[in-house]
Amino acid sequence: MLTPGSTIGPGSTIGIVGGGQLGRMLAMAAARLGYRIAVLEPQEDCPAAQVANRQIVAAYDDPAALAELASISAVVTYEFENVPVEAAEALAARVPVLPPPRALEVSQDRLVEKQFLNGIDIATAPFLAVDGDAGLASALQAFGGSGVLKTRRMGYDGKGQRVFRNMLTGGYAGVFEAMGSVPLILEGLISFEREISVIGARGADGKVKTYAPAENVHRDGILRSSTVPAAIAPVTATAARDATAAILEALGYVGVIGVEFFVLDDGSLLANEMAPRVHNSGHWTEAACTVSQFEQHIRAVAGLPLGETRRHSDCVMENLIGDDVALMPQLVAEPDVMVHLYGKAQARPGRKMGHFTRLKDRAAD
Repeated sequence: MLTPGSTIGPGSTIGIVGGGQLGRMLAMAAARLGYRIAVLEPQEDCPAAQVANRQIVAAYDDPAALAELASISAVVTYEFENVPVEAAEALAARVPVLPPPRALEVSQDRLVEKQFLNGIDIATAPFLAVDGDAGLASALQAFGGSGVLKTRRMGYDGKGQRVFRNMLTGGYAGVFEAMGSVPLILEGLISFEREISVIGARGADGKVKTYAPAENVHRDGILRSSTVPAAIAPVTATAARDATAAILEALGYVGVIGVEFFVLDDGSLLANEMAPRVHNSGHWTEAACTVSQFEQHIRAVAGLPLGETRRHSDCVMENLIGDDVALMPQLVAEPDVMVHLYGKAQARPGRKMGHFTRLKDRAAD
């Protein structure tokens, strides 16, 4: 494992498990700092492989592929949170894996994640485990008939979720089977003012830095835009950044993390979820900060000092989803707009094809 003061020198290879757009942007940031990138991803010509030095085409848990990745990498990281924990641990027996596999273990199960957050005094929405239709009926009764039912594992971008409102008189039969007969969690419905997220980083030396909170807008369970600065009080922003730092410390984390929060009417916070990786709501840092979240992550896993997180501009980042990618020629004609496409060949409904960030002069904080 990297120790304080140790670094991975330029020319070394950083392994990435996962070949999506986040891996692509990590590879681009690594190249600027002189590192080589090897990607483990079953899909050929994936977005990350298009800008990496090497791709190992295999399943994420393929023993031979994991051994090969470990043999050529000075450190291994990952670009999505559903990497099999067993695969991460197998890699960690051969080469440093950052963030540590423990972060994957916590984040992959929504019940475990919320128990972890509550255990370090970070508030969440109320929640109950659900393991069948009878358990759902009981949980809904406890929450006044309303809640969001989610799969405990593998859900993303609104998938694996079902909302219940005022369901005190039945209608639960068959729901557990319809959700896949897998462990579920019911979260109480929360009345909140807005959603924000914080991108934070912890270096190998234990130093922590956080970026300004972004205000997020979701549609159909998919992030549409992130605005910085968020329309929140300074005390709320500080509390969100402090909570993110507490998570990093509790996990002994090295790398970048994204933490989502609900902001209540009184300015208090409830943590929604955390992602042990660079995060869609942090893409704005690429255009508005000297050191983006992607470079920050590479710095952290390579043992380099973390960069400054101050922004030079206010901004709005918007995702290009599905056919939105056709707006690219129009967007690049605008002043103060940075466009980033992900190299995906086919646009599909709900598929993130890229993003753009519109900059404006920074207002006084």
